[in-house]
Amino acid sequence: MKRVYIITMLTCAVLLAAMLCGFRMLNLNGGREHLTVGFIYDNDESTPYTYNFSLAKDAVEKKYGERVDILTCSNVLDDEMEEPIRELADQGCDIIFFNGYSELVMQLAPEYPDIQFCQASYMDMNGVTVPANYHTFKGEAYQGRYVSGIAAGKKIEQMIAEGTITEEQAILGFVAAFPTSEVISGYTAFLLGARSVVPQTVMRVSYTNTWSSYVEEKNTARKLIGEGCVILSQHTDTIGPAIACEEASEHQQVYFVGYNQSMSEVAPATSLITARICWEPYVLSAVEAMLRDKEIEAVVSGRIHGTDVSAGFDYGWVEMDDLNQQVAAPGTQEAMDKAIEVFRRGDGSGVFRGDYIGVNPADAADTCDLRNGYAENANTSYPLFHYILKDIITIEDAGK
Repeated sequence: MKRVYIITMLTCAVLLAAMLCGFRMLNLNGGREHLTVGFIYDNDESTPYTYNFSLAKDAVEKKYGERVDILTCSNVLDDEMEEPIRELADQGCDIIFFNGYSELVMQLAPEYPDIQFCQASYMDMNGVTVPANYHTFKGEAYQGRYVSGIAAGKKIEQMIAEGTITEEQAILGFVAAFPTSEVISGYTAFLLGARSVVPQTVMRVSYTNTWSSYVEEKNTARKLIGEGCVILSQHTDTIGPAIACEEASEHQQVYFVGYNQSMSEVAPATSLITARICWEPYVLSAVEAMLRDKEIEAVVSGRIHGTDVSAGFDYGWVEMDDLNQQVAAPGTQEAMDKAIEVFRRGDGSGVFRGDYIGVNPADAADTCDLRNGYAENANTSYPLFHYILKDIITIEDAGK
């Protein structure tokens, strides 16, 4: 009996050794045991945009644990990108992710062919020749903007029904950083989502000409509220507009729709809903690809445009956070779910469509007839819709 036991133990030991050897061989032939992952942020985690992006770093830490070392650099301005890139490269990073929009990333990538550079897209990459180790990615934000517009539209519909406002007072306000196509695409989708519920809805847009200024954004939001805007949203980087709505709600009815980060904690009485790009699916897949020694675009799920990738609700790259049931109008969740289901089927053709004419603010001769529809993110992850819809969107200077 003792002899049988010894033979059994030896057999198990041999099998275990063979398995471990096999795993090591598999790893040598097609994978890595460890990675060093870098993140370079344009701001810090106190701002909604960077906080939202940092959730992808947290997801990598949670999923891969000791298999990864993570290095971060925060508050890196676009024109100061070179030094932190070289520092992370010297510290052995295998892959680096960026949420800033610096062209220096693409320019420096060829100097480090063994490092993969993955940057949130900041330009139309369709047809652009890039280094083999340079990649861009972005969630199709217009989908979340449109759904958040539906939530705003349902609230406006309720306010009109209750007699709080008239149809002529169905005015959205938008605090925007710059007149880039990314910003214009987002606020246009937001308005069109609201108009799918209340066709009379119009919008006033005010540019701050800065991505991150709490005072400027808050003052701009206050001005829009003073002009009669009943629901505000933003494409800027601080909580200023949400705070402005919360303070104003003490003496008038106004609500806020967030972007990137839930505002329910800082604006509990006025925060309605938040749309966010989910960076986690891309970042986790890119890290997995590196661990498996695979091409990133062979592992990531999304719409592949060369080394550029985009996706929306269909692949979990866009989501809605924190519908405030104490504030939201009845039927809001159902209306949003219906629209999200269409996006999950891969159909975004109904967003930029309708009896509208858009005009390029930089060239009045360049127009877009939305009766024919406009396909956003068709060939690139960066949003390209850059037309101001005539008669329903008013552009004004930011209040100082």
